[in-house]
Amino acid sequence: MLLGGVSLWQTWEVAGHLRSEARESSRIFGRVIAALNDTIPGAETEVLFQLVVDIRATGLPVVITDTAGAATAWQNLPFEASADDRRVVEYAGSLDRVNPPILIPGTGRIHFGDLPLGRRLRLLALLQFALLACAVGAGVWAYRAAVDRDRDRLWVAMARESAHQLGTPLMSAGAWVDRLADGGTGTTEIVRHLRVDLERLHRVAQRFERIGRPARRDRVALGALAERVAAYFEPRLPRHANRIFLEVRAPEAGPIVTGDAVLLEWALEALVRNAIDALSGRGGAVTLSVCCDESDTASVSVADDGPGIAPEVRGRIFNPGVTTKSGGWGIGLALARRIVEDVHDGRLTVGTPEQGAEFVATLPMDRT
Repeated sequence: MLLGGVSLWQTWEVAGHLRSEARESSRIFGRVIAALNDTIPGAETEVLFQLVVDIRATGLPVVITDTAGAATAWQNLPFEASADDRRVVEYAGSLDRVNPPILIPGTGRIHFGDLPLGRRLRLLALLQFALLACAVGAGVWAYRAAVDRDRDRLWVAMARESAHQLGTPLMSAGAWVDRLADGGTGTTEIVRHLRVDLERLHRVAQRFERIGRPARRDRVALGALAERVAAYFEPRLPRHANRIFLEVRAPEAGPIVTGDAVLLEWALEALVRNAIDALSGRGGAVTLSVCCDESDTASVSVADDGPGIAPEVRGRIFNPGVTTKSGGWGIGLALARRIVEDVHDGRLTVGTPEQGAEFVATLPMDRT
């Protein structure tokens, strides 16, 4: 705004000066023509004297030298000068470095500088450059500060996500170990659950191992993937107060896509967890639907009948750090979108159900 204000001020000054210059040039031209047509003796001399006064009024520094280089007349010098003052000739040389002198054959040279307004315009240009440099510097600083802040927030969010991913199987394994220590029966069942928890830990380690590496290009059955994600969440859903139901609608193993099964499972888990969190404290249903169409694409949708998405955050729901949950870090949906769109060339969008919220991941099918 400051840069725009200075530019507007400078433009107004230049426009005003040009209007004044046009008016003054027209007045001088008219006076010269009138003097040439005047029959009164000495009229031309009077006009010349008046022109000298007009030049003095403009503030334009002028020095006239003869053919020998001596100063014969001057106006608007920055100092008081007298006859035979060598400073006048030196000042004429400094004017020549600004503007080349005008040669008058048989008379000498006219040395002239800039109008005071020209000097002001140069100062304004320097001020504009300084303001622009400050604005660019402030913009770079603000951008770097924002990047550092987002990076720090992302690291914290990823740390919390890793703790969340590892916490559940570790707690479960600890409970089964305690049961073994108490001498409980059902050793075979305990071993089976421990193996499930160890497999879960292995998958979590694989997920974080994938970060920063090229994604694998395997054949992934979306229906089987949805069933596996549902099987992980099913025993962990509320069963009594505020019960949550989880349903999978998929054509058997489902359509085949090319991608990284570990990362796709991570993205789908993030969408399901987001839906379950939306139903926390109120209960409801979460539906995983897998389907394919004739355009060589397959889709996986996660829908819930919860409160839905607030209009003020709908347009930026996938931005890192945007969350509607108290204590949330806004990393799940951003992570899911990155996996679907950046890694697998798909598209993750927000649906428009009559009730609740819906997220639809569309992926290119494998036709080999």
